[in-house]
Amino acid sequence: MRSLIVAVTALSLLLPGCSTFAAKAEPVAANGPVMVAAANPLAVEAGLNVLRRGGSAVDAAVTVQAVLGLVEPQSSGLGGGAFLVHYDAETKAVTTYDGRETAPAGADAKMFLGPDGRPMSFIQAVLSGRSTGVPGAVAMLQYAQKEHGRLPWNSLFGDAERLATDGFKVSPRMAGFITSIYPQSKTPDATAYFTRPDGKRYGVGDTLKNPAYAESLRLIAVGGADGLLKGPLGEAIVARVAAEPMPGSLTARDLAGYRPLKKKALCSTYRVYQVCTAPPASSGVVLLQALKILEQTDIASRAPTDPVAWLQIAQAERLMYADRDRYVGDEDFVSVPVKGLLSDGYVAERAKQITDRFGPPPTAGIPPGAKARGPDRTLEPGGTSHIVIVDARGDVVSMTTTVESIYGSGRMVGGFFLNNQLTDFNFAPNDADGAPAANAVAPGKRPRSSMSPVIILDKQGRFVAAVGSPGGSAILSYNLKTLVGVLDWNLTMQQAIDLPNLIARGGNVSGEAERFAPGVVAGMAERGLKIQAIGGEDSGVQGIIVREGGRLEGGADPRREGVARGF
Repeated sequence: MRSLIVAVTALSLLLPGCSTFAAKAEPVAANGPVMVAAANPLAVEAGLNVLRRGGSAVDAAVTVQAVLGLVEPQSSGLGGGAFLVHYDAETKAVTTYDGRETAPAGADAKMFLGPDGRPMSFIQAVLSGRSTGVPGAVAMLQYAQKEHGRLPWNSLFGDAERLATDGFKVSPRMAGFITSIYPQSKTPDATAYFTRPDGKRYGVGDTLKNPAYAESLRLIAVGGADGLLKGPLGEAIVARVAAEPMPGSLTARDLAGYRPLKKKALCSTYRVYQVCTAPPASSGVVLLQALKILEQTDIASRAPTDPVAWLQIAQAERLMYADRDRYVGDEDFVSVPVKGLLSDGYVAERAKQITDRFGPPPTAGIPPGAKARGPDRTLEPGGTSHIVIVDARGDVVSMTTTVESIYGSGRMVGGFFLNNQLTDFNFAPNDADGAPAANAVAPGKRPRSSMSPVIILDKQGRFVAAVGSPGGSAILSYNLKTLVGVLDWNLTMQQAIDLPNLIARGGNVSGEAERFAPGVVAGMAERGLKIQAIGGEDSGVQGIIVREGGRLEGGADPRREGVARGF
C-alpha cells in the first residue's frame, strides 16, 4: 500500500389523494432552485458546494459519489458500479448511463460452483477474488460529465480529498457496520482500516483519516477513469483480486477494456405521467410493470391507512418479482422481453391475479416475445446508496450506486473497497430442467441489478420528480411504495419515503409492522397477508419533487443518515 501511495502521489402524515398530486412541473430557470438528496450530510454539502460554483447536476454527482465512497464505504465507492438517469431540461431528453460492472474475460458460467457441481455458499463466493467485476462507476460518471458537466473534471474532488486527508467523524451508521456481523467487516483489509492505534475499532465520533483514498482521488482527478483502471491503481486491483482465497481472473486488459454504456431511458405511462428508469441489466422494467398493474386497481382512491391498499401493493410486488426472476438479465447477452412485459394485454392478464385475498405465490407469466428461461435464485444484499440532484438549469440526476454487499468483497485497494458484484449473477447456469438462466455468468456480461433510479415527467416532458433507493432486491419494493405515495396518495416526498416498507417476493413477505397505521397489520392478516420483521440495511430512499411555482421539495429516508437540502 505504501508503494502505491508513493506512486499515486507522484502522479498527482398520511392522507388519501387522487391519481395526481399537488406537484406542478414548471421549467426551472438558469438561476432556479437547486437541491441534493443523498445518504450522508457531508456528501450533500459537498454536492451543494459544486452547485454554488455553477456546476451541473452531473458535476455534483461526481463529487457526492467521491464523498460517499469515503464516509459510507459500506454502500458504494470508487470500486463499484452505478446506474445514472439524467434529465436535460432544455431538450427534455431522459438518458441513462450504465456503469454496471462487467465479468472478466476469464469468467465462466460455473465459476461459483463447488467441486461437487453445486453452488458454493454466498459468503464463500463474496469473500473470494472471483466476486469482483470491473468497477464501472467512475468511468460512467466521467462519460456523463463529459456530456453534461460545466466545471473541470479535476475540480470535483477537492472536498472528498480534504475529508480523506484531514479526517471525518465516524457516523453512527458507519460505526455500526464497522463492528457488524458481516464477514467483510472482519477481513484483514477492513480490520487494518477500521482499527485505531490503540487496537480498538473506530466508533461514533472518532476521526477517521484515509490518506490512501485521497491519493486515489488525485490520480482520478488527473487521469479520469484511466487513473483508476490503469497504472498503479489498476495494477493493485488486479493483484488484490488475484489473492487467495479463490483468486479471480480479472486482468489489466479487462480493466482497460471497460466501457460504460449510454442508452435511451426506459419510459412508460402511469396515470398522467411518464415514469423513466434504466433498461436491463437494471430491473427497472418490472418496476414499470408493477405500476401499470396497480393502475388497473382502485389503489388511488384508497390511503396508506387502508389494508386493502397494501394488499394490492404486495400482490403487484410478487408479480413483478416472479417475472423479473425469470426474464431479466443483461440484454446484450440475453433476450429480455421488455415490450412484452409492459404490453397492455399482458399487464391486464397479470392484474387479474390481484384479489381481495393474499394467496399462494404467483408463477412467472409468459409475456409476448419471451423465451424459455430458468428461475433465478440470486441473493442480493443491500450495500448500495442513492443520489438525487437538481441543478439551477433544471437538469436532474437520479443515480443508484453500489459495491453490492456490505463493504463489497472486503478487499481494499487505494483506500476503497472492491465490489463483489459478480455474486449478483445466478450461481447455477441452468435450472433443474436444463432451461438456461437469464442471469447466468458470462465473460464481459453485466450482472442483473435491482437498481432502478427513477425520473418522472409530465405530459409535456417537464420534470416532476425523481426517486430511488438502495436495498438489494427490495429496491423495487421501496421504490414502488414511494411512487404510490406521491403519485396516488398525494403525500409529500418525505411522507411517501416514511411509509412502511413491505417486501413480497415469492413466499417471503417482510416489512416494518411497527410503522403501519393502527389496524393495518391486522387488516392485512385477515386477508391472508402476514408480514415478518424486516432485517438488513433496509431502505435508503432519496427523492425530490417539483411543487407549484417551481419550488423543490426533498425527502430523505429516516432509516439512514441522509438529508435533502437546497437553496
